[in-house]
Amino acid sequence: GTLTPDAYAALARLRDAGLLVIPITGRPAGWCDHIARMWPVDAVVGENGAFAMRYDRARRKLVRRFVADDATRVANRARLAEIGARILAAVPGAALASDQHYREADLAIDFCEDVPPLPRAEVDRIVALMEAEGMTAKVSSIHVNGWFGRYDKLAMTRTLLAEDFGIDLDAQRERFVFAGDSPNDAPMFAYFPNAVGVANVRAFADRIATLPAYVTEAEAGAGFVEMVDFLLGT
Repeated sequence: GTLTPDAYAALARLRDAGLLVIPITGRPAGWCDHIARMWPVDAVVGENGAFAMRYDRARRKLVRRFVADDATRVANRARLAEIGARILAAVPGAALASDQHYREADLAIDFCEDVPPLPRAEVDRIVALMEAEGMTAKVSSIHVNGWFGRYDKLAMTRTLLAEDFGIDLDAQRERFVFAGDSPNDAPMFAYFPNAVGVANVRAFADRIATLPAYVTEAEAGAGFVEMVDFLLGT
């Protein structure tokens, strides 16, 4: 559950090697503001594709791009709060994610990060309750995330690369490596021929229609370091 020194250093090693480094995460806007500014990365996609952030160091400015406009996000947050309360009442043991207050566009229900792990059936119930409200719902390794709209991690990654880096991802996807660990990474696993899952992705193999082409021996951050060592030949 922590970012290990080795994993953080691996990000820096990729940047130092001249590679484009972009974390793609379900974590909230508040975290991503920090990641874009402080980490050795080129940009970040957060809340499962709701936005992308990039810190322009020459202008000393955080560049933010959202799928929905400000007014829509404000209105949606009120709806998400109501839906979240109903889900917690219907699924004992679930909780709002501890990072919910830092989110701009989605609702995150914790099923094992800060609460005792819920059975798979209860996780599926959370998904069903979100979908009944007209939301898109995706399961991560710790949360069920739900939002209004049909965007995902891949859609915003494609937009970010085109508009900020001048890269046509569809034409160049074989030049990229994606690393992930959970069911909400499924669109990325299916799209990238060089997708990598860290070893704990195997716990969700039955929930991922297209598994990554490669799986590391180690889990979590150690698996990421394993991948970076291979890519850099170290």
